[in-house]
Amino acid sequence: MRRNQLGGQIGTDPIFSATSHTGRARSSVTRSAGRQRLTLSTDEQEIFDGLGGEALQKTIRAVVDYGEIFGASRLVPLGGAPHHAISWGSRGIEPLLRIYRELAESGLRAYAPFTSNPKPMDPIDLPLVLDQHLALAKIFNFTDELERLNLELGLRSPGDWSCACYEPEMGNTPEFGDYLAWSESSAITFANSVLGARTNRNPIGIDMLCSILGKAPYFGLMTDRGRLADWLIEVETSRRCSPQVLGSTIGLRVLEGVPFIVGLDRYLSRGAAHTADYLKDLGAAIAGNGGVGLIHIEGITPEAVRWGRDLLAAGFETAVIDDDEIERVRAGYPNLWKHRHGKPKRVFLGCPHLTVGQIVDWGRRIVDALEAIQASTIGIPTHLFASSHVRKAFEHQHPELAGRLQELGVTIPSNCPMMWCSTPLEDAELVATNSNKTRVYTTARFFDDDVLAELVATGELPEGVQ
Repeated sequence: MRRNQLGGQIGTDPIFSATSHTGRARSSVTRSAGRQRLTLSTDEQEIFDGLGGEALQKTIRAVVDYGEIFGASRLVPLGGAPHHAISWGSRGIEPLLRIYRELAESGLRAYAPFTSNPKPMDPIDLPLVLDQHLALAKIFNFTDELERLNLELGLRSPGDWSCACYEPEMGNTPEFGDYLAWSESSAITFANSVLGARTNRNPIGIDMLCSILGKAPYFGLMTDRGRLADWLIEVETSRRCSPQVLGSTIGLRVLEGVPFIVGLDRYLSRGAAHTADYLKDLGAAIAGNGGVGLIHIEGITPEAVRWGRDLLAAGFETAVIDDDEIERVRAGYPNLWKHRHGKPKRVFLGCPHLTVGQIVDWGRRIVDALEAIQASTIGIPTHLFASSHVRKAFEHQHPELAGRLQELGVTIPSNCPMMWCSTPLEDAELVATNSNKTRVYTTARFFDDDVLAELVATGELPEGVQ
């Protein structure tokens, strides 16, 4: 079992696979000694030469070096609003904190107010005992400084932490064609695919430097050529599959390619809220099981609607996803629980963070499941993860359901369930989830929604499910 930087266990983390995680295959990365130089404008050259100060000079030189490694021809101005992935204040981010300090002390700020990935813990809605609080205070000992620096550098507000930064309640939704420099994999896939914005899968830290500069290197998924599909994925299932399982099936097949998916328009309606929710989870699962940063879906996603199969690159490969393939992948999910056949202790729903519509759907499902067995409270601690802004919108729009969930003991934490599961104190706890991303990066076990609904109601896995 591999360990992460916090000392916790991780599952089948694909970061160890042979990908560059930028949307470009490793074979396209040029050697430093022979790389093509990036062309700078007059203003950019002045910053590069130090006329904007030492901190800004370091920033542009780092961004240029990064771009040249991947063959970028130039820098492009960023639009929309920035989003950053660093949200945990552990010792492992000290080098980045030193950079953040220098940027803040130099008076630099992001080109626009930004959002950030969710924090690792929510002590109010995902309570901890005193010993856990004390231990985690030592592990995440830079949390307060990270938040202070983020606010100085342009974080929108102390509540703007979510991996689903593009949700309307967050106020940070990019538009079609906007250039971005994001590094959160699930958000990147949604922005590129569902919204038609353009961003590579950037390393953490590069997102901040690009935001300070207001520009990013032009290569990979930023370019027209880089957005062509090298895979045609034909979905020939007998029904609409779980986006989590379908996503992992596609991600494991294409690894770091760009898939053009056909057959899903039988089950999805373009522009519908439930379609966006489905694509959010589909894209996160595809990205979590490979290095994918962009998907095209025939008749659904904006670029596929505009250009259709002209998006297929010459020499593309074809793969068929049918019921048998879905079942083969689903059956291969490992059980990484410390006690393989133990009883689950918590249910985590929402990775990426849930939308208002998804909270409503799960809330009604939980209430119906309890009423069916005439139970007055949930059978296992259950948490629906969402940003604080989405939670407030849900409570405002659906006060009766929100009150009912509170009575039942269901909480809506705003932290990152994946990171919570990865800490040394929680990594051995038996967590059940419907998130493929949480499953991939932690020891949490994946279960289908119907199984989880019964588990929430009764506290027991259905008979025959082990």
